[in-house]
Amino acid sequence: MLDTVFVWLLIALFAPLASAIFAGIFIRAKDKMFIGVICSALVILSTIASLALMELVSDNRLISVNLADFISTGFLDAKFSFLIDSVSAVMMVVVGIVSSVVHVYSIYYMWDDENFAKFFSFLGLFVFSMLVLVTSDNFLGLFIGWEGVGLCSWLLIGFWYDRSNYSWCANEAFIMNRIADLGMLLGIFLIYLNFGSLRYEVVFANAAGLEPEILTLIAALLFIGAMGKSAQFPFHTWLADAMAGPTPVSALIHAATMVTAGVYLVIRTNAIFALAPEVSGFIVCLGAFVAVFAASMALVHNDLKKIIAYSTLSQLGYMFVAAGLGAYWIALFHLAMHAFFKALLFLGAGNVMHAMHDELNIKKMGGLVKFMRPTAILTGIGSVALAGFYPFAGFFSKDKILEVAFAQGNYVVWFALLAGALMTAFYSFRLIMLVFFTQSKFAPDFHPHEAKNFMLASLTPLAFLAVFAGFLQDEFENFTTRVLPKFSAHLSHLAEISLIILTLALVAISAGFAVWAYKFNKFSPRVSELKIYKILANNYFIPQFYERFIVANYARTAKFCRAIDEAIIDRGVDGVAALINALANGANKTQSGDLSLMLRLIVLGFALLLSFVFLLIGEF
Repeated sequence: MLDTVFVWLLIALFAPLASAIFAGIFIRAKDKMFIGVICSALVILSTIASLALMELVSDNRLISVNLADFISTGFLDAKFSFLIDSVSAVMMVVVGIVSSVVHVYSIYYMWDDENFAKFFSFLGLFVFSMLVLVTSDNFLGLFIGWEGVGLCSWLLIGFWYDRSNYSWCANEAFIMNRIADLGMLLGIFLIYLNFGSLRYEVVFANAAGLEPEILTLIAALLFIGAMGKSAQFPFHTWLADAMAGPTPVSALIHAATMVTAGVYLVIRTNAIFALAPEVSGFIVCLGAFVAVFAASMALVHNDLKKIIAYSTLSQLGYMFVAAGLGAYWIALFHLAMHAFFKALLFLGAGNVMHAMHDELNIKKMGGLVKFMRPTAILTGIGSVALAGFYPFAGFFSKDKILEVAFAQGNYVVWFALLAGALMTAFYSFRLIMLVFFTQSKFAPDFHPHEAKNFMLASLTPLAFLAVFAGFLQDEFENFTTRVLPKFSAHLSHLAEISLIILTLALVAISAGFAVWAYKFNKFSPRVSELKIYKILANNYFIPQFYERFIVANYARTAKFCRAIDEAIIDRGVDGVAALINALANGANKTQSGDLSLMLRLIVLGFALLLSFVFLLIGEF
């Protein structure tokens, strides 16, 4: 049994790494199809291995595998060891499915890029880092995967670094995550200081015996790291700017990997957060705020990818609300469902961009259903799932979160989430209408083209899961609650049905209003002149605030420090060097070749030495 697990684990973990190495070795190769197929096959093989591990875990509560020793010094005994349980198995399968589709899709999406092999190398390394993050059985391994994901995101977001402002977007994501990661690192330090170990098993078993104040501090520091990785306010600005990367990168980052890592951290460390009610309460409030905050910005934006990005930010808020309320398996369920339809939306957006020659302004599109019917259907499936219509996947997971908030008496949170759901339905159908069904805005002689059949076929698994995966809710609950705490909303059947009908009715009204308004062009151009519109379009002026009061002040501080460094430190060092040089030049002048002078200097030096010795003896 253990040998089988060991083999499958090696394949699941290291097949993506082998893909990265392979693409790196053949980085100058001309045969792009050969590189793309091999790299995709390796990632698909990793996904198959993850499915096999999930099957094995279904018969066993958890499986622990130690691959090798890492650090063994003092009291620290860290190993390359991995934990396969229902939580990590779900994450591995979700990451694997989305990554496999992204790899296959990227073969044709990146075909004309001169750095084709480099892109696949970065993708493979990204997937490997994410798998290390979700399978490690200790905080050190988690942090290594965590930083690996951060590094790869920087490489992928800034992949087209030679284009305007793209490298700045990558740097923004990197710096914001490093700031938040400092909090997480301090939390890990506190864990080791108080528990003497970084292994989940030891920490979680002894968490209840730790002082509540310290436990609260640890939970707060860990959540700071989660806020950065999952782009929660105030670290949210990097997420929309991350759209600078190629569209397959956006699908990978926003759907199943980087941004969900923060949610995974809270779910994995639920034993700590459950004992820190103050932090959990803050998570609920922040999640509800972000759900509405991000959705409101998506209402007015015209950038195709940024609208989908803000929807990701909003859905992450829902996940954090569920986790903060103690419904950890529901948070994981929404994470999985969201991964499928969000990856579908991003890759559908990639088809639209290809057809429109990289145009992103949805107000310059319209009528694309005539040219791209399959893409319109696939994008429509993703949008309907995102809006939460029955029987699509988004309905099952989002409805459970609303039920949990209502059942626990958090009516303000429930109302905020409901408002977020209504806004989600509106901007989802706004996007569909402006891109595919309104009157064409492009030139008559411009003829958009559908994506290649191969690209469309690669999206089919995501579309299937976006439609049917929600029906696996009961099986998902039974599987994950072997590890995660059991949770039920405790609502009467009548109350549950009433909430579902109310939610679906309001969502349908919101979506119907969007269809009607944009079909018959009911919005006046003067809407864009309203103050609220300008506030939303400018992201509440938060990026401008950061630029003026944080970035600008930091730049001024840096210039001041540079001036001090040049005026005092550098000149001081240069002055010492000049003094020593002058003394050396003076001493050099004594080397005149005059023997009598040399003898006098020797006698003088000897006398000074004897005087020093006598003074020393006198002190004793």
